[in-house]
Amino acid sequence: MLDYRFIKEHLDEVKKNIINRNMTADADLVVKLFDERTALTTKLQNLQQKRNANAASMKGKLDAQTRAKYIEEGKQIKEDVANTEKELSEVETKLDEAGRQIPNMCHPKTPIGKLDTENLEVKKVGTPRKFDFKPKDHVQLGEELDIIDFERGTKVSGPKFYYLKNEAVFLEEALIMYALNILRKHGFTMFITPDVAKEEILKGIGFNPRGNESNVYAIEEEGTCLVATAEITLGGFHSGEILDKSALPLYYCGLSHCFRREAGGAGQFSKGLYRVHQFDKVEMFVYCLPEQSDEIHEKLRLIEEEIFTGLGIPFHVVDTCTGDLGAPAYRKWDLEAWMPGRANEEHPDGDYGEVTSTSNCTDYQARRLNVKYHDDDGKNKYVHMLNGTAIAVGRAMLAILENYQNEDGSVTVPEALRPICGFDKIGPKKDVKSPVYKPSK
Repeated sequence: MLDYRFIKEHLDEVKKNIINRNMTADADLVVKLFDERTALTTKLQNLQQKRNANAASMKGKLDAQTRAKYIEEGKQIKEDVANTEKELSEVETKLDEAGRQIPNMCHPKTPIGKLDTENLEVKKVGTPRKFDFKPKDHVQLGEELDIIDFERGTKVSGPKFYYLKNEAVFLEEALIMYALNILRKHGFTMFITPDVAKEEILKGIGFNPRGNESNVYAIEEEGTCLVATAEITLGGFHSGEILDKSALPLYYCGLSHCFRREAGGAGQFSKGLYRVHQFDKVEMFVYCLPEQSDEIHEKLRLIEEEIFTGLGIPFHVVDTCTGDLGAPAYRKWDLEAWMPGRANEEHPDGDYGEVTSTSNCTDYQARRLNVKYHDDDGKNKYVHMLNGTAIAVGRAMLAILENYQNEDGSVTVPEALRPICGFDKIGPKKDVKSPVYKPSK
């Protein structure tokens, strides 16, 4: 969250930022509650001093009347302290709730806009392939190659679940190992993280664990949730800790299952693997000094570019506009891969779709999670925290299937993945509709 004093001293800027982000938050209420908390804190401190003075006065030799007077004063002070503590606690709860609604400030160069269509393209890598046949989308390819079964995923688990089969199993594992090997080269510490996190950790990262608009699966009566990304578990790893300045930056990488309700996640391009309830992802996460975060944000983006350049997938990079930023992000780069299956009247050859993103969240998450470092001046200060997707396997697989398809219905495996998965092509299966697949009557 933002520092309350910063909100008060830069109120107009904060309110303008809320408008630019197309969010609903009450900065005036935060300032009002902050002032109330300050006044109550001062009042409580004064009462505590009076209580101490009253107790000191009782230590001397006093006549009965004077002692009775101090005892009565002490009772009143004790009652006033209790009432003020209760009032302060209530105000602090309201302040915390209102403060968490205020989004992070934006980088000065962040494009102003409400929708992802207003994101600013800053780089383009590779040239979309021109097919001499009509390309298929990944859903049709997955079914015909007998490597993805959406129908049975829906039957067993519900919509937006799926089975990976045959070569797709090896392709997924190859994508994971490919990403991990690149991150190992860049000096990341590797983790396989828990799939469950406490609600306070999710709130600290910036996820809403409850409510109709939440994208998180909450575990009833446990106070925990299934994680939507390893950003949550890697960000919570050092919660409540003071880090050694000399050890920063810390480069972490986490492999995890990711679970998302995808509330409201609909649209013609949300089908298949693009928007699902469960997928695997390799996530990058960094703890660093404030003066390091801008440079490290560029580094994370370049690693994402390295990964998809190595896969031979055409992509472009966009600077995410204010209205498309998540509340914790100060600046976010999205890498969007070319997807021929997105062809329509407006884009007859296909279009770009997001496959990775990287965000600099400055000290916004660190304040919520209380992650600090001990600076040279002897003070404890908040670290900056950054995250970035190395590989979201489903979307990477989608891009590979659609970009590497052949006229005979087969899919060529990118060269970088062949040594890992052990084959160079996925071919159509003979007799996919065999009797074993017939539903019972």
